[in-house]
Amino acid sequence: GKPKHVANAADLGFTIECFRFFAGMADKCGGKVIQPTQNSFETFCFTWDQPVGVVGMIIPWNFPLLMQAWKLAPALAAGCTMVMKLSEKTPLSGLLICDLIKKAGFPPGVVNVVNGRGPTTGSYISKHPGIHKVAFTGSGPTGKKIIADSAITNMKRVSLELGGKSPLIICKDAD
Repeated sequence: GKPKHVANAADLGFTIECFRFFAGMADKCGGKVIQPTQNSFETFCFTWDQPVGVVGMIIPWNFPLLMQAWKLAPALAAGCTMVMKLSEKTPLSGLLICDLIKKAGFPPGVVNVVNGRGPTTGSYISKHPGIHKVAFTGSGPTGKKIIADSAITNMKRVSLELGGKSPLIICKDAD
């Protein structure tokens, strides 16, 4: 997806750091006991964190290793299974990560990868009734379509990281 020296300088180190961080979080998921404000002796309040189930993940082309890590690592730490759609422009690094996942001994079906064009494959992931959450990084218009597609079947949870959030104005006197 990018020159090797660029991937080595940034992507690879951040990817390793991301997987290490979430590997350490895997045993931190659980729940909390909450102290109620009224009737504290008669009421027991708690949260219970559990996996959402199958997560559909759609990642862009620009940081293929890091984007894959940002989606895979937290979902694996939370106990979810996943179907990931790699960018059709940069699928090779993602497929190599899947080979490493297989060699590491993950059970079949925990991490699944599909390839294809965004509008068709991404829409299929968003609409599939067996997928309980969609995590997407990309454009605003595509994010809107994912929300609409997700609502058609099972009102799945959606998290979006949309582009164009950090515009800059460069003035004539900038060095």
